[in-house]
Amino acid sequence: MDHGPGMHQSMPGMPGMGSAVSSVDTAGAVLFIAWAVAMWLAVAVLAWANRGPVRPWLYKTAVGLIGLGVVGQIGHFQEHVAQAGYWIAHPYSPAWMTPWADSLARGMGQVDMTKPSLGMEILHLTGNFIFLAGLVGIVQITGRTARHLKSRKLATMGVWMQGFHGIEHIVLTVSVAMGASRAIGLSTWFGVIDPGPALTTYRVWWHFVFNLVGTAILGLSLYHLWKEKREVKAGFEPEARGDEPVSAGSDASEREGVLAGRR
Repeated sequence: MDHGPGMHQSMPGMPGMGSAVSSVDTAGAVLFIAWAVAMWLAVAVLAWANRGPVRPWLYKTAVGLIGLGVVGQIGHFQEHVAQAGYWIAHPYSPAWMTPWADSLARGMGQVDMTKPSLGMEILHLTGNFIFLAGLVGIVQITGRTARHLKSRKLATMGVWMQGFHGIEHIVLTVSVAMGASRAIGLSTWFGVIDPGPALTTYRVWWHFVFNLVGTAILGLSLYHLWKEKREVKAGFEPEARGDEPVSAGSDASEREGVLAGRR
């Protein structure tokens, strides 16, 4: 799904290259962006609500946020796998997008049809922030436990890594939106590499490796979250509202005091 900037002229059907934008393209783009916005609204609400007492909906909302992030990253990563596979079969050809990704890019590219690669950059930016929101969801759902869980440590690592990757996509998108002749970022070597097979190879594999590592971290974090689910869920039980649990020893002392008072 990542393309070398300036290479879209040789790719039929790319946004802004004269291909018609259908209502399906537009609807898909709107829904995809709405998905990302809804997830980050949920992140904000959970961050605020987790500062106070336990609320019944907190746990399920966090689980839903994580689930949407996982679904989004499955779709996102398979696109990178497909693109890397296409490069292996056609190493000297322009980069390739699946039909559904091409459709979303066309829809998003309507914000400025004079910039052919802008829709693709917006698409990737949106996909990466959906992934990032899912990782943040794991950090939030594990925040009420007393000890540092492996799932939380891994998710925090993923948030930092994916946050850096998200900044990279912001820079790529903004550079194209501001009128740069090619996207500027680490994955394009800041525009130094000329459009062609070298740039395509570098950008395709740069993003593939980054997403491969990020997806592996997500998978490991989910694995440990499943193993630690009892402890995580216990943090959302009614007693987690802030009431101090009564230990067995203190409870016995209270009973002895009551009995002594009756004598």
